[in-house]
Amino acid sequence: MIIVGIDPGIAGAICFFSSGNVIDVIDMPTMAEGKKNKKQVNGRQIYNEIMLIKNKFKNEKMSVIVEQVSAMPGQGVTSMFNFGQSFGVIKGICSAMELPIFYVRPAKWKKHFNLINSEKDASRTKVIDMFPRISNKLSRKKDNNKADAILIAQYFENTRENNDN
Repeated sequence: MIIVGIDPGIAGAICFFSSGNVIDVIDMPTMAEGKKNKKQVNGRQIYNEIMLIKNKFKNEKMSVIVEQVSAMPGQGVTSMFNFGQSFGVIKGICSAMELPIFYVRPAKWKKHFNLINSEKDASRTKVIDMFPRISNKLSRKKDNNKADAILIAQYFENTRENNDN
């Protein structure tokens, strides 16, 4: 099974994962919008990235797991709206592609990896330890979004197997 782990939002990431291995991990595709060229997620490119993997692994089932986040205290109305819009784009793409979509709260997957109350960079460090061959894709501090997407996918694989027994 191909698992698509998604850390939603403009600064998010998408991970393609199978049998305990990272197939690929990318920053969330974005594009400029409007007169001020504000960033928004690029739905067409998200679709293209998913289709690329889907076509490469034709005989594999694919499931999507998205971090289910909500508004945070102190977050502005505009940023909440933009985040919700990104979340909706991802949901719409998965629905249109007829992909099963699951949601996991940050506290749940972070607890699974003992990352509750840890520093933001802890997930990146953990993923580099778990998957040293892809450490080059996580070399920057801002790559913690990719690490989160990987851990979301790994969490789904771990818990899915436990639920199948």
